[in-house]
Amino acid sequence: MHEAVVRTESLTRDFQSIRAVDALTLTVPRGAVFGFLGPNGSGKTTTIRMLLGLVEPTSGRAEVMGFDVVRQADEIRLRSGALLEHSGIYERLSAEDNLELYGRIWRIPALERRARIHELLRSFGLWDRRKESAGIWSRGMKQKLAVARTLLHRPALIFLDEPTAGLDPVASASLRDELVALVRSEGVTVFLTTHNLSEAEKFCSRVGLIRRGRLLAEGPPAELSARTGGHRVEVIGHGFSEQVLATLRDRPEVRSATLAGARLQLELHDHSDTPTLVAMLVGFGVQIEEVHKGRASLEDVFLTLMEEDSHAR
Repeated sequence: MHEAVVRTESLTRDFQSIRAVDALTLTVPRGAVFGFLGPNGSGKTTTIRMLLGLVEPTSGRAEVMGFDVVRQADEIRLRSGALLEHSGIYERLSAEDNLELYGRIWRIPALERRARIHELLRSFGLWDRRKESAGIWSRGMKQKLAVARTLLHRPALIFLDEPTAGLDPVASASLRDELVALVRSEGVTVFLTTHNLSEAEKFCSRVGLIRRGRLLAEGPPAELSARTGGHRVEVIGHGFSEQVLATLRDRPEVRSATLAGARLQLELHDHSDTPTLVAMLVGFGVQIEEVHKGRASLEDVFLTLMEEDSHAR
C-alpha cells in the first residue's frame, strides 16, 4: 500500500446557504497523478483551497503530507507547488527571469537555481526562447512556464487547477506529455482538477468523480469503467426494427440500447455474453456487418453516476 499524501475525512465546506464540498472522504497515494473530475461549480477548486490551508473546512478534517490543513498549513505550502486561477507569470519578464525571480523567493542557492531553471525549461521545450518576454508567447507556452514554476523548488506534491483549460488539443497534449515525463522522473504526486474527462482518462492513474460537492466514485479509470460503466458493444448493420430494440432493452444484461442510423450502441453489464446477443440479432433478421467491443469511457461512467445520483436525491 502506497503512503497517502492526501487524506480527507468527511471534509465539508459551506458558503452561507451553499454546501460547496459535502463530506468528502478520499485518499491520494504517493506518486499518483490524481484527477479530481467534475463539472464547473462542483467543488473542485474549493477542495484544493482547503487542502492548501487557504480556506478552512466547516467540518471534517484533512491531512496533506502528514500535516493538518488547519493547524499546519504553512508546512503544506512550503512543500507543495500550486497553479490555481492565476498563472503567477510576469509577462514583462522573460521566461528565464520569471523562474529566476521565483527561485530567489524560494531561496534556492544560485548554482542549484540556475541548473534547475535550465532543466525545467529544456524539459518543457522552452529553453531556446528563454530570453523572450513571456507576454508575447502563446497561451500553451505560458501555461508550460506556469507549470515549470510550480515544480521549481522540487515539491513533493503539486496542485493544478484546470491546467489545460483554454488550450487547443495540440497544446494540451504537449503539456500533458511533458508533465507526465517530469512527474515520473521526479516522483512528484499530482492533484489536478479538470472537467475534461477524456484527457483525465489518458493522464491520471486515479480519479475521483465529484458532483455538487459529493464524491460519486474514486479509483483507477479502467476500474471505474469496469465497475460502473460495464461494457460497450457497437453493432453496424441493417434491419434494426423497433421490436429488436424493445427485446434488447428487456434483457437483464443490457443497460441501454440506442440506434443511430446503421449503428446500434449497447451498454452492457459486466461479464455479458456478447455472442448470444449477436446470435439473437441474426435470428431477428438483422444483417450484421461489423461488431466492436470495448469498455465504457470515463465520460460514460460519469454520466451514468450523475443520473443515478439525481435519482437518489
